[in-house]
Amino acid sequence: MSIEQLYTIYLQHPSIQTDTRKLKAGDIFFALKGDNFNGNLFVKQAIDAGAAFAVTDDASCSIEGKTMFVDDVLTCLQQLARHHREQFNVPVLAITGSNGKTTTKELVHAVLSSAFITSTTEGNLNNHIGVPLTLLKVKAGTEMIIVEMGANHQKEIESYCQYARPTHGLITNCGKAHLEGFGGVEGVRKGKGELYDFLRANNGSAFVNTDYDYLQEMSRGIHEIFTYGTADGAQVQGLVLNSDPFLEARILNDAVLENISTRLVGEYNLPNVLAAVAAGKYFGVADEKIKAAIENYIPSNSRSQLLQKGSNHIILDAYNANPSSMKLAIENFAHLQAENKVLLLGAMAELGEESLAEHQAIVELINQYNWKNVVLVGGDFLNISHPYLSFKNSAEAKEWFRQQQFTHTHLLVKGSRSMQMEKLLDA
Repeated sequence: MSIEQLYTIYLQHPSIQTDTRKLKAGDIFFALKGDNFNGNLFVKQAIDAGAAFAVTDDASCSIEGKTMFVDDVLTCLQQLARHHREQFNVPVLAITGSNGKTTTKELVHAVLSSAFITSTTEGNLNNHIGVPLTLLKVKAGTEMIIVEMGANHQKEIESYCQYARPTHGLITNCGKAHLEGFGGVEGVRKGKGELYDFLRANNGSAFVNTDYDYLQEMSRGIHEIFTYGTADGAQVQGLVLNSDPFLEARILNDAVLENISTRLVGEYNLPNVLAAVAAGKYFGVADEKIKAAIENYIPSNSRSQLLQKGSNHIILDAYNANPSSMKLAIENFAHLQAENKVLLLGAMAELGEESLAEHQAIVELINQYNWKNVVLVGGDFLNISHPYLSFKNSAEAKEWFRQQQFTHTHLLVKGSRSMQMEKLLDA
C-alpha cells in the first residue's frame, strides 16, 4: 500500500495510536516494535477494541479488510507524517537543545497560540515516534507548528528534519547531556547542529542566543537569524531583576514588555523567556499578548515547579538532569534567601566514561555551600566518595524523607528521569 493510499484512509480516521491501552474506537493502530515489545502481537486486540485499521509488518497478523501490510511500521509512520506535514504551508519551528527545550517550547507555544492557531508537541513526545505523532495531530486550519526534538546520538535530529521539514529552528544550548551517545560535548554540538544544517540548506531561519559564542558560530550561513540574549546587540535583550523564588525579567528597550513576572523558578530560565519573546516579536504577536502569555504560564510535569506542602517549599525539577542543568539548579537554590535547605538529588544518566567525574564535580559543588541535609540517590552517586546520605533508589529515599517530618524547610528535588525523584513526594 502506498503512502498516498494510506493517507486517504488517515484523512477519514485522523487519529493514530501505538498503544492498545490508550486506543479509542476509530483510531488507526500502528503496530510498532522495539527491543522489548512487538505491537504486531496486539493487532487483533486493537481491532477488537474498535480500531478502524491496523498497520502491520507481520503478514501473519493480517485481518481481512482491517489491516494494512507495510515493509516497516515505523518507517511508514514517519513517511505518513512527512506527507501530512507537506500539506501545510505554514511556519514549522523546531526546538532542540541540551537544557530547557521543553520549557522553551511551552513558553513559545503560550506566546504564539495567543495570536495563531498553533499545534505543538504534547508533553515530551520528542523522539523518533513522538515527532511523527506530533505532526500527525496537526489539524486543518493550523497556522503555526512547533516541534520539539530530543536526541541522544548523531544523525537523530537530521532524521527528524527529513519529515518535520522545519522552516525555523531554535537550539537552546549544547551542554553536557547524553555524552555517552554523542561522544562528548563537541559531539553534542554536532548532533544538535544538524538542525542548523537543515535550515542552512533549505533557506530557513534561526533564533540564536548570542550569549553562547558557539551558537553564533554554528549558525553562520543561515538565511535569516533573529537574536536574543543578555549582551548588547541582541534583537531581544533582557536581564534578571529577581529570582527569589520566581524569575522576574526586564526586557530592555521595550516599554510595554519591560518587566515580566514569571511563575518559573530560577534565573536559568531567563534564556527560555527571552526565546519566547523573540519568537513572539518575530512573528508579530502584540507585546501585550507576549507579556500576558509568559506571565500566565505555570510550569508542570516536574519542571521548575514551586510546590508548597504544609510549611515546606519544594522546588521540583525532576523531569531530567545532566551536569549542566544540575549545576544551575544547585547554584540557584544555594542563592535563594531561605534557611533550612535540603538537597534531594538523583543520579545523572547517559554520561558514559565521563559519569564518575561529572558526579564527583556535582559533589564538589555541593561542598561549597551549607545545607541542612543532602541526599544523593542511585547511579554513580553510589560509586564515588562523599560525606552525604545515599540511597539506592527513590523508594528507599522516600522512606527516609517520610521519617524526617520536615517543617519550614526548602527542598530541591532533581534527578534524571530514570531516577523518578518526584516519587519522594508521593503521600
